Amino acid sequence: AAGRVRGAVTWLRVGAAVLLLTVAAGAFGAHVLEGRLTERALAAFETAVRYSAWHGLGLLAVGLVGETGVAGSGTALAGGLMTAGVILFCGSLYALALGGPSWLGPVTPVGGVCLLAAWGALLFALFGGR
Repeated sequence: AAGRVRGAVTWLRVGAAVLLLTVAAGAFGAHVLEGRLTERALAAFETAVRYSAWHGLGLLAVGLVGETGVAGSGTALAGGLMTAGVILFCGSLYALALGGPSWLGPVTPVGGVCLLAAWGALLFALFGGR
């Protein structure tokens, strides 16, 4: 039980950190980047903010589900995939919007697959898979 709670707290902490960074990125985008980026780059940045927010909340959900013990160890996989997805998907979009190298373009869909797999892993775990 103690290990389960420690794991759950990890995802709560990661989720809170993602949400903190999301608010900072959103404010940066609204107050600093408006008018400095192309419409396409600003849209990519806003997409990254939106997905960061949803998946920060998702990580909080993973932590809360982990605390209940209902999903067993499946929450560790879901949390890890969701964290990787936020880093790869959102991180590459942030970087590309801010003029990062074009080789980051193919990283974005890999992050998207991680996000999909995270939700699938959580769903599987909630239905009794381990």
